[in-house]
This record gives sequence, structure tokens and C-alpha cells, in this order.
Amino acid sequence: MQSRKIVPAVSVAVVRGKTVLLVKRARAPSKGLYAYPGGKVEPGETLPQAAARELREETGLEATDYRPLRDIHIDGSGENHAVDYLLTVFGAAYAGGEPVASDDAETAAFYTLAEMAGMPLAGDVFSVAEQLLGPEQRATR
Repeated sequence: MQSRKIVPAVSVAVVRGKTVLLVKRARAPSKGLYAYPGGKVEPGETLPQAAARELREETGLEATDYRPLRDIHIDGSGENHAVDYLLTVFGAAYAGGEPVASDDAETAAFYTLAEMAGMPLAGDVFSVAEQLLGPEQRATR
């Protein structure tokens, strides 16, 4: 069995007050799910540079204080991808502008944890938001 290629990727969770930025994915992987803006790291880019570029491309926003939160291994075989991804999730602070969906984002907006509780979310999106916003913001069920 041959080993699968692992491609570095990034996503960025931008915090504005008690909300976090999510985009609705317009194509695979995770089409139709809400996730953080992100994508593959381009040759020569650092992870924070890639996160900032993807944020700009997908939403038009700028952020500051990029910090890595966690690494997530994504098995691409479930979506018929020939590669796996090592996704580095960044947290960042909102720095201005209003989100406009573009590139491979269908929508882009800020959401509270309570709003996110009822949304179709990709992977670790909710736990990352909880980590950034604090469990006291959690919706009571």
C-alpha cells in the first residue's frame, strides 16, 4: 500500500466581539457546510501568510494576531481526493471590513455560538469557536 501525499492547508477563525467568522463552502471538501475560511498553502508561503491570503481571497477581510490553535489531519479519501491534508487552524482578531463571500465561499458572516449550535458545521468548527469565545457563550439546550 502506498502512502498518501500530505498537503499543508490552513484555516482561520476570526473573532469579532462574541462572534466568529464562518463561510459556507461552495465546493468540496465540505461543500454546503459552514467552516472557517482556508485552503492549501502555496509554495514559499508560511502558514500565517497562507491564512491571511485565504482570508482575503474568500472574504475580503483583514485580521491581526494570527496564532496557531490546532493541527487536524483530514483524510481526503472519503471525498475521493488522492491526498490527505494537514490543516493548521489559526485564531485571529478582526481588523476591519465587512465579509464578502468570494473565491470558493458561498456566504461569509459572523455567528455566535448559539447560532452555530443549529448550523451544519464542518469537523472541529464548533470546538474551535468554543475555545476562542469561551464556553460561557454556549447556547443552553
